[in-house]
Amino acid sequence: MFESYATVWMNGCFDILHRGHIEMFKYASSLGGRVIVGLDTDERVKKSKGENRPINKLEDRMEMLRSIKYIRGVVSFGSDEELISLLTEFRPVCRVIGGDYRNLPIVGEEYSGEIIYFDRIPEYSTTGILNVQRD
Repeated sequence: MFESYATVWMNGCFDILHRGHIEMFKYASSLGGRVIVGLDTDERVKKSKGENRPINKLEDRMEMLRSIKYIRGVVSFGSDEELISLLTEFRPVCRVIGGDYRNLPIVGEEYSGEIIYFDRIPEYSTTGILNVQRD
């Protein structure tokens, strides 16, 4: 679909990795570009997910993502402004986003190229995994 030097962008906290994430990374890689993942800092995850998150600190999450064969680069950001700065630097041809974000505002959408939604795999979710562990 895209040239091999083109950037396919994804971002999130990717705190507890599971098969749903891997399938999303695999899909992004299948689009033909190099997949770059923007990772929320620990402080940003805490603000959006609550005081008990992240489970894994930024350094560990970055190292786990770097080891995944579908991903070519991992960077972190702590604010909307930093995310936008990274998007303008990497100039992605597309951005792969979870399908549950359809019809919601996307930070930096105007710098993202084509927005492609990936329908999440229902039986795989970080929230579901964490809720099972607490029961």
